[in-house]
Amino acid sequence: MVDFAVGTLSDLSRMALLAQSDGGSFWLPPPESVSSWAVDNVFYYILYLSYFFFALIFAVLVLFVVRYRRRPGVEAVKTATHSTLLEAVWSLIPLGLVIIMFYAGFVGYVELRSPPEQAYEILVTARKWSWQFTYPDGTMATDLHVPVGEPVRLVMSSEDVIHSLSIPAFRVKMDVVPGRYTRTWFQAKQPGKFDLYCTEYCGTGHSDMLASVVVHQREAFDAWLVEAGDILGNSATPVEAGEKLFRLHGCGSCHSTDGTPRIGPTLKGIFGETHRFSDGSSLAVDENYVRQSINEPGAKIREGYKNQMPTYKGRLSNDEITALIQYLKSLDGG
Repeated sequence: MVDFAVGTLSDLSRMALLAQSDGGSFWLPPPESVSSWAVDNVFYYILYLSYFFFALIFAVLVLFVVRYRRRPGVEAVKTATHSTLLEAVWSLIPLGLVIIMFYAGFVGYVELRSPPEQAYEILVTARKWSWQFTYPDGTMATDLHVPVGEPVRLVMSSEDVIHSLSIPAFRVKMDVVPGRYTRTWFQAKQPGKFDLYCTEYCGTGHSDMLASVVVHQREAFDAWLVEAGDILGNSATPVEAGEKLFRLHGCGSCHSTDGTPRIGPTLKGIFGETHRFSDGSSLAVDENYVRQSINEPGAKIREGYKNQMPTYKGRLSNDEITALIQYLKSLDGG
């Protein structure tokens, strides 16, 4: 049975390759990871098996409807026969097909759950409603940048609710759960830019929780890592540095910069405004107010909004907070 299963897996691999000879199929995008076969083999096996049995059952159904239909003058013949051979055939064949299905799925599961020891490790933080990717040297990014041809291991955690990281082109999908770490891995086959989604409903901003996977040649990846790791040094002005930090930490998922209210209040033109808070007090927006809101977001809750913002105390340096404040000052209400 195992030899038969291995041979069938080989046939399935050829089937998957034929179906994807144009770079993809109606059902799946082009396989861009070296372990894509682990998903594709099982998918196409189940798909074509379903096609076959659907056609077979439908054909038999039509045959029986025509042959055993009620006809005038023809009496129904009642039979009570039993065939042990027939019962064995229709029991053992499905059993064999299911065993093959299990074997293919198990081999694929082991492949997807066993990253190479030398895999490049990136930490992934999910929060409503953005992704943050942290590299071994401390560099952070909102898109996932990786080198081509090298295994990449993702160690993921959530700051709030359950999310799910999915990269369809790499056949990667793994839940990201608060209070624990989950892991997955892939190895990109060629440079390019691919979509990354959250595929677990996580609130009103779920559909906006998008990112890209950018696959570089190794030299280009190293250059990107140096540039991305020095946000303040590579920015011409504090305002530009603040804008990069605003995007990097996913602030725009809750706060707009164009006057549109979201989960949190808009940040357009807030400096100098007087805000009322849920406890009945009020205060003019200045540098100290913004700093406190970043480090202690629950201290003053804007009237009409809920306390949902996580603290950034210890995650942002004084220089980074100052750059963010300068960026917010630039968002005049004109």
